[in-house]
Amino acid sequence: MTYQIDPKHSAARFKIRHMMIANVGGEFNNVTGTIEFDQAKPEQSRIDASIDANSLHLGDPARDGHVKGADFFNVAQFPTITFKSSKVTAAGSGYKVAGDLTMLGVTKPVTLTVDALSPEVTDPWSLQRRGLSAVTTINRKDFGMAWNAPAGGGVMLSENVEITLDLEMTRPAA
Repeated sequence: MTYQIDPKHSAARFKIRHMMIANVGGEFNNVTGTIEFDQAKPEQSRIDASIDANSLHLGDPARDGHVKGADFFNVAQFPTITFKSSKVTAAGSGYKVAGDLTMLGVTKPVTLTVDALSPEVTDPWSLQRRGLSAVTTINRKDFGMAWNAPAGGGVMLSENVEITLDLEMTRPAA
């Protein structure tokens, strides 16, 4: 089955330790792409997704501007973040999806841990819908995102970033 990611009902979220005392996070709310899913043969499934980096929202306009700038996502030069799967395997009630994440012009392998997919439902517009959540952790420095500032003898931001994808996808009803 081929599904389209519904950007109106999907988001890519991240959280990172701030001053090593609490998590702060943000959300990209324009995620698009195609998911080809074969439940009987998950190894034949594929994901090709894009995130509009300028759709980043952190809840504070000044911080949004800084994080969209050259110190972090540099959305003027790198407006799109992409993920392309290379391998999908069943893992308990969910899946492991290995693939390439490209951000800031750097491509690195990552593995997403996907919860079980929801059952399909038919929406009022005669589309079949289902959802999934996936998580992974990356080291932001692997992608060239090295900005940091000293904070009381420590660092302002951790290197590890937890990413959560909450995706709703659609296909035409049969």
